[in-house]
Amino acid sequence: MSAPAVTRPSVLHGVTRGRVRNARHRRLVVLVLAVLVVAGFAVTLMAGQTFYPPRDVVRVILGEQVPGASFTVGRLRLPRAVLAVVAGSSFGMAGVTFQTMLRNPLASPDVIGISSGASAAAAIAIVTLSLDEVQVSVLAIIAALVVALLVYALAFRDGVVGTRLILIGIGIAAMLDSVTSYVLSRAAEWDLQEAMRWLTGSLNGTSWDQAVPALAALTLLAPVLLSQARNLSTMQLGDDTASALGVRVERTRITVIVAAVGLIAFATAAAGPIAFVAFLSGPIAARLVGAGGSLLVPAGLVGALLVLAADFTGQFAFDTRYPVGVVTGVLGAPYLVYLIVRTHRAGGSI
Repeated sequence: MSAPAVTRPSVLHGVTRGRVRNARHRRLVVLVLAVLVVAGFAVTLMAGQTFYPPRDVVRVILGEQVPGASFTVGRLRLPRAVLAVVAGSSFGMAGVTFQTMLRNPLASPDVIGISSGASAAAAIAIVTLSLDEVQVSVLAIIAALVVALLVYALAFRDGVVGTRLILIGIGIAAMLDSVTSYVLSRAAEWDLQEAMRWLTGSLNGTSWDQAVPALAALTLLAPVLLSQARNLSTMQLGDDTASALGVRVERTRITVIVAAVGLIAFATAAAGPIAFVAFLSGPIAARLVGAGGSLLVPAGLVGALLVLAADFTGQFAFDTRYPVGVVTGVLGAPYLVYLIVRTHRAGGSI
């Protein structure tokens, strides 16, 4: 006896129920990530060589003068924690934007040359031009934007193919890294120390002068990316399909590239190119959230959590204090090797 046919209403009901379950799971993951970011932010403000209770931290944030805490929390820890959240969110959102748009997990600003452009410009500004901190940041921002435009222009041929853009970006990154190495090889000892601190990615000595511009960029550019989230997700189906569904592909692509590069540029100018945060945030968020929906917000939260945790670990988990970029580099490099090996074994290509 044959099995009874499944009625159309029951199929639709099952699909609807699955979507509701996925949406509920997604909201729960985002909520948990947000709580973890807030908790990490609070721990960063309270803990250190001196522990300050939550009451004193809240009083400092509200502007009260608390002996000891006003300087340690208000002047040292608070701008550092704010920049950790801002830089992590910026790297996370920008990274997943490129990965989604180009449909490739290797399409990260770390890989395709944007961070290398900012780093090379900063090295030249510090070692050769002897510019001050603000001028170094401005030059790094301009360089990141120029490199992104160059990679896009070289990759454009009747549209942009993800693989072509990634390969061109890798080539440009290699050239820029060579420029950086050459500049550093000619640097005086003091300039070399300053350049290496910047190039490694560090939150040491963070001030509000560094944190505020990055925060302003995130406030302005994150809504631009979020407004394009639906179009960005549709572009994963391919340019032709997205265009057939009403997406203005090139307009959307240029908009999200400018916004994402802006986030990367300002975050890099403030904290240096913190390694692999842009690369790791999207895949981690995808594993946690599951299929369907935009990854921009989850990836931003994962990025913030990664930088907070890595910075705290680098400060207090070892006998020697390590910059945040060293800790994230230790986490990200093995994943990059794993991803390349897995892709090769699956018979795919980047």
